[in-house]
Amino acid sequence: MKARLPKEYQNKGAGNMNDMIRQAQKMQEQMKLKQDELAEREFSTAAGGGMIELTMTGAHELKSVKINPDLIDPAAPEDLEDMIIAGVNAVIQKVNEESAAEMDKISGGLNIPGMM
Repeated sequence: MKARLPKEYQNKGAGNMNDMIRQAQKMQEQMKLKQDELAEREFSTAAGGGMIELTMTGAHELKSVKINPDLIDPAAPEDLEDMIIAGVNAVIQKVNEESAAEMDKISGGLNIPGMM
C-alpha cells in the first residue's frame, strides 16, 4: 500500500524551488544595482586629527588627498607619509564597512557564495 499526500501538497517541491530561484535572482539583481551605486559613491575620512582629508569612491579609486600645510615638515617626511597611509587605510575600511552593511540589508545577512 502506498501513502499519498493530499492533493494540495502534491508537486509543491518544484514550484517552491522555482520561487526560491526567482528570489535568489531578484536578490542578485538588487545586489548588482547596489554595487554599481556604491562604486560611484564617494566616501571621505580624515586622519591625523583632521590634518589630512581623503576621498575615495566605492570602487576604491582615490579621488583626492588634502593636506594641511602646517603638517608639511621637510625635516620629518615620514610623519606625513605615516598619516597618508593611515588615512588611506581608514577610508578603505569605511568603504568596505558601508558596502558590507548595504549588502547585508539586501541579503538579510546571508553569506551566499557567488552573490557578492
